[in-house]
Amino acid sequence: MSVPTIKFENVTKIFKTRKQIITAVKDFSMELSKGEFVSVLGPSGCGKSTLIRMLCDITKPTSGTIEIDGVAIDPHKKIPVETLKKIGFIFQQPNLLPWCTLRENIELPLKIFKLKGKEWEERVDYLIAMTGLTEYANAYPVEISGGMTQRAGVARAMVHDPEILLMDEPFGALDEFLREQLDMELLSIWEKTGKTIIFITHSVDEAILVSSRIYVMATQPGRLIETVEIDLPRPRSLDMIVRPEFVDYGILLKDLIGKLDLSKIK
Repeated sequence: MSVPTIKFENVTKIFKTRKQIITAVKDFSMELSKGEFVSVLGPSGCGKSTLIRMLCDITKPTSGTIEIDGVAIDPHKKIPVETLKKIGFIFQQPNLLPWCTLRENIELPLKIFKLKGKEWEERVDYLIAMTGLTEYANAYPVEISGGMTQRAGVARAMVHDPEILLMDEPFGALDEFLREQLDMELLSIWEKTGKTIIFITHSVDEAILVSSRIYVMATQPGRLIETVEIDLPRPRSLDMIVRPEFVDYGILLKDLIGKLDLSKIK
């Protein structure tokens, strides 16, 4: 039996402040095999972002275990560099350095991991071209659109050739048309590279469009309520959104979410 690329087992995260104790995630379990594209779906406050922040060691679990390729993340130690190099993190906002060009921003992980040489320079060129940024490689973030900065964020996360991409609602702040366009571009990148992807979203349609499996979460405390397999053919396309089977998945997911604040579910 192959070892999962990512494994959460009964993971709980509790934040303590002077005034209260907040259970952000409770008893969460999930397994991903190499090359899978899954989404974690739920409203704000259900612990979606906390999950992937624990996975890349930004915050530590209170209890339970997290493994990457069979290696447990020790809650009392920093994640090993060799494990960290397997991960690319794409934030809700691209967080580009304003004093650096797009190319310099994309190259940043190479400097952090001390990766040098022609091979890596060519990879930067390849990713800039693949994300449609060749014409803007020497532009500064303030000089380009929000969609372009998000593309640069995707390229930066992939530049050191990680096996895993963690995506924390990367297109949530964009308008619907651009969001759908970038969803399709992301699927194209995934099909070309075979990365393992965890995609955080609060959009039902977006989760169905990109995922092979959806983990549905609820709030207070953040917890898994259901896992839904998405049996739609690939490659996916935007015209699938009107198909009866796509609509049925949407009804199922909204029923699972139930009485939660559906104004936050688009």
